[in-house]
Amino acid sequence: LPRAGSRFLLTGTPVENSLDDLRALFDLLMPGYLEKIPAGTRGDERAWFDERLRAKTAPYILRRTKTAVAPELPEKIEQTLYCEPTSAQAALYADWRKKSEQELDALAAGGASENKLRFATLTQLLRLRQICCDPRLVAPASSADHSSKLDTFRELLAEAIDDGHRLLVFSQFTSLLALLRAELDEQGLPCCYLDGATPQK
Repeated sequence: LPRAGSRFLLTGTPVENSLDDLRALFDLLMPGYLEKIPAGTRGDERAWFDERLRAKTAPYILRRTKTAVAPELPEKIEQTLYCEPTSAQAALYADWRKKSEQELDALAAGGASENKLRFATLTQLLRLRQICCDPRLVAPASSADHSSKLDTFRELLAEAIDDGHRLLVFSQFTSLLALLRAELDEQGLPCCYLDGATPQK
């Protein structure tokens, strides 16, 4: 790679994801072009580095939108479905939330550092999000019927099959995808499964 005469980088999301992603790509594409950000840089100083990043990378970015590439495609249709938690799911959420608050209070009372408190808070919030997806992610002994999102997924799946459609399902939690895969296997529905553990070949 260092001996390459020219370098191009094709990507779909880092321009929208975060400036850190964009910075990492440019470190690969044009090593040394961007200033290194000193560790612990925050606030106005960090904003200065981020603004420099935007200014220095903009001339090298060719961004093509869907309208420019395929104007014949229809506009994206988004539908938000709200799922009321099941009674078991709501009870587990309430218990976990109370336990989380007690653990965080104990950490704070014990003089934990701000970083440790922040990490513990994010971890507890992650668990609460998982309970909202499927209680089995934090309480494996829970029943599949305790997940309102799984019930909604089953309905959407049945509609898609009846209409002859296929579905593409994303989740931040690979453990949730594993539960959905088991659900499809149980229904005898074939699927393709991909996560970070899937070999490249």
